[in-house]
Amino acid sequence: QVQLVESGGRLVQAGDSLRLSCAASGRTFGPPAMAWFRQAPGKERVVVAAISSTGSNTYYLDSVKGRFTISKDNAKNTVYLQMNSLKPEDTAIYYCAAKPTTRSSFVYTPNNQYPYWGQGTQVTVSS
Repeated sequence: QVQLVESGGRLVQAGDSLRLSCAASGRTFGPPAMAWFRQAPGKERVVVAAISSTGSNTYYLDSVKGRFTISKDNAKNTVYLQMNSLKPEDTAIYYCAAKPTTRSSFVYTPNNQYPYWGQGTQVTVSS
């Protein structure tokens, strides 16, 4: 079992920056592929950013390209989401997810491919 704990979500104003962190613990058997998802009220959960196990490849939702950056530190078993120029439409609960994999360069985006999830952290952006 892998436990994921997100942190960093808070209330901010439009244009502000925020960095989310997700620390993994437990049985990982090496660095997993990881991703950030978000879910706004009344909306489907969508992938915001994803990263391969080595950190070599990434994916971004079109609406966050150029504003968000996903990164990971395998020595610390932690993935980050740097969010800049935040907009009210970024308001959502942000979830961290991990997928054990031996395919070190692969990025995964479907949420059903991730067996491990954090509890979520609320990001609220006001104007």
